[in-house]
Order: sequence, then structure tokens, then C-alpha cells
Amino acid sequence: MSMKFLTSTALLALVAAPALAADVVSYQEPAPQVEASPAFSWTGGYVGLQGGGAWLNGDFSIPGASASEDFNGGLIGGFAGYNFQQGNWVFGVEGDVSYNWNDNNYDIFGTTAEVGTDVSGSVRGRAGYAFDSALIYATAGWTATRGFVDVPGFDKETEVFNGWTIGAGADYAFTNNIFGRAEYRYNDFGDKDIQGVNVDLDQHQVTLGIGVKF
Repeated sequence: MSMKFLTSTALLALVAAPALAADVVSYQEPAPQVEASPAFSWTGGYVGLQGGGAWLNGDFSIPGASASEDFNGGLIGGFAGYNFQQGNWVFGVEGDVSYNWNDNNYDIFGTTAEVGTDVSGSVRGRAGYAFDSALIYATAGWTATRGFVDVPGFDKETEVFNGWTIGAGADYAFTNNIFGRAEYRYNDFGDKDIQGVNVDLDQHQVTLGIGVKF
């Protein structure tokens, strides 16, 4: 192999090296950074509307006798509350007021008497776990309802029953401000003595709602 050939080969390698190096650098350019979307936060106040069904049971007793009646119907109302999120855990307080159509008609001496409950409400604590836009929660607190007896020709008699409520549900955020809800609650309204009759009321309710988060 001649010295001239070796020299030519060395010069060719020196000329080609920068071009090859440029190609290597061009292929190692970093990929563009993609910013991750921030996770949804449940912290803040909110208000909403809800409606659904309620199944009320009334136990009536006097010394030596007792009876039970079901008062089933729909309900509609509103709710408001505030959430605070820490990591995936969400804690809050909520209140609601509803109108219930839990009533029956009874024929008393030829007159139709309406008996049941109408206005109800609660103040509750909430604790849940968030999966970004979805929130699963448990709730419990104080509840009350107004029972009534309405006989034509007489003043409507009412009594307020107080007790406790417990339940669970799920909220889902469709946007940063709008969320939907499905909830079940059991309400124990306690008992009262009304004109010598002990009245004990409890209720199951299932509601769907739509809310606005601030």
C-alpha cells in the first residue's frame, strides 16, 4: 500500500468526520416538552338542584296496639356546600332543603284527610376520595322533616321530627364548574307523641342532581 494512498484516505476521513458528527447531533435533538394538564380540584363552594324518590315508613302505636304505613313519593330541592381537597381526599360540609310528596289520603267519617310529610332538610359532613373528575363520598349528620295532618274544615296540624341521616354518593365534574350527582341516604327522623299516639318515621331516598362549583 503506497504512502500516497494512505495520505488520501486520511484526508478523506478528516473531511467526512464533521459531516457525520453533524448528522449524529441532529438525530439527538431533545423531543419537545408537553405540559401535563393540571388535575381537577374539588376545593371550593357549590350550589345545586336535586330530585328523586323517597320511601317513608311510619310506625304508629298506642298502648296495646300498633300499625305501620308507607308514604312514598317524589322529592325536589336544592343543596349548597363547601369542599376542601387534600391530595386525593376531599372533606366538606353540606346542607339541603327538599319538598317531599310523601302523603296518603284516608277516609275519616266521610271526609278525606291527608297525612304525610312535606318539607325536609339536613346539615351534614362529607368525606370522600377523588379520582380526578370523579368523587366518591360518604355523608352523615342531622336531618328533620315536617309531618302533617290536613282535614278539610280544620287547621292543618304539623309537627317537626328531628333525627339523623347517613348515606353515600358520587359526584362527577363535566367541566371545571358543572358537576352531576347521584346519592342515596337513609333518614331516621325519630319519634313524637301526637295526641296520645307515638309516631316514628324513617325514610330511604335516592336523588340525582346537577351543581355549579365556584
